[in-house]
Amino acid sequence: MSLVIKLAVSAVLLCVCIVLKAVFRKSDNKKKSKFATIGMIISAWFFVACVINAITGGSKGLELEIDLMAPRSTIVISEYHDYYIHKTTLVGYIILAVVTVLCLIFRIFIFPKFDEDNPKGIQNVIELLVELCHNFVAGKVGERVAESLSPYIISVAVFIIGSAFSELFGQRPPTADLVVTFSLALMTLFMINFYGIKEKKLSGRIKTLASPSPVIFPMKILSDCATPVSLACRLFGNMLGGMIVMDLLRNSLGGYAVGITSLAGLYFNLFHPAIQCYIFIILTLTFINEATETAEE
Repeated sequence: MSLVIKLAVSAVLLCVCIVLKAVFRKSDNKKKSKFATIGMIISAWFFVACVINAITGGSKGLELEIDLMAPRSTIVISEYHDYYIHKTTLVGYIILAVVTVLCLIFRIFIFPKFDEDNPKGIQNVIELLVELCHNFVAGKVGERVAESLSPYIISVAVFIIGSAFSELFGQRPPTADLVVTFSLALMTLFMINFYGIKEKKLSGRIKTLASPSPVIFPMKILSDCATPVSLACRLFGNMLGGMIVMDLLRNSLGGYAVGITSLAGLYFNLFHPAIQCYIFIILTLTFINEATETAEE
């Protein structure tokens, strides 16, 4: 079917559905009116998709190239020296900069001073969110550890969600780069041992790793070393998978992806990253709790 015929058919269907919608609405037939509305949406979508296909040249088929490692950008320092940096790292820096600027604007211009005696408005919302996050962390690792750990957990959550939103602007999310996810996982490993030593001292941490028998001490060390690898690969694989699915939809459907990718994006750029963020944080808190649980008791 040629493009002209497709446009004509979709335009005629749209006009017919509009007329039927007006007729059914006038006769107060709500059920048929809903069907007419659905027909209007489908025919309008088909018409817009045909127009986009005409402009872009149609779909590209199922051919798709995905690099496991993020592409690099070259920064020319001099005639003899170039600096290479991953594009996902640049996106990560931009996300951190945007979040920092928004926080400064909020703290300096919107709420230069919090009213501790009579909180109201958005201050109540902010305090409620912070309290919910703190109580969530405290419920996993205890109040004493949560006092200093909560800000870090909130920061990790903001970064992972912010990374997912960067894909809406056509960028590869930093969390779809193994280097970035491995960096986050190494920070988790540092936090595990930091709080383990802080709460139990170095001797207590070593005793925990050698419990119940010194024979398993090397195994516990290997287990700790495997923790960041597991965390990094899990987050990287899931986020990369979501990116691949979205690229497949765009490449295979072409102009007909209009609307469909938007609905899919609600899952792969919002709900799916939120699940992965939750899993990463839960595992982080679980490992930290295992390293500090004796001290909490």
